[in-house]
Amino acid sequence: MKNHLNKLHHVCIVVHDIDKAQAYYESIGFGPWQALPSLSTFTNLDMPDRDGFLALKYRFCDMSNFQLQLCEPNEEPTPQRIFLDTKGEGVFHLGFDVPDADVAENAATNAGMTTFMRGRRDNGTGFNYYDTQEDAGVVLQTRFTNRPET
Repeated sequence: MKNHLNKLHHVCIVVHDIDKAQAYYESIGFGPWQALPSLSTFTNLDMPDRDGFLALKYRFCDMSNFQLQLCEPNEEPTPQRIFLDTKGEGVFHLGFDVPDADVAENAATNAGMTTFMRGRRDNGTGFNYYDTQEDAGVVLQTRFTNRPET
């Protein structure tokens, strides 16, 4: 798995109020901000609360070497909501780009990591969230978005 986690893509911060958080980050020079495209493009979802996941609000800004994401969950019991309710606002996950989501998932499984949320689009792009909060202090995520057209 080590070779799959060598390209940090983003840091995701869970917040109570995405507008307030974005305004703060803008006031200290972060931006411009954009809404993350709809999560409904993930046709194959395996997660604790599908409807809650699809209702998550995300915004991001591209920095020179990574992307900063803000996530505001609704009241559904998603892992992001549970994190916010039990730990407060803060870094929920680190997202890493990988060459292939399925290969990264297999490598993570072989390294003893457990997937607790997974999503794929029809073209094979997608993500995995690993249950690493207790061991790593943060959730680790792999994402694959650049599948060549076949």
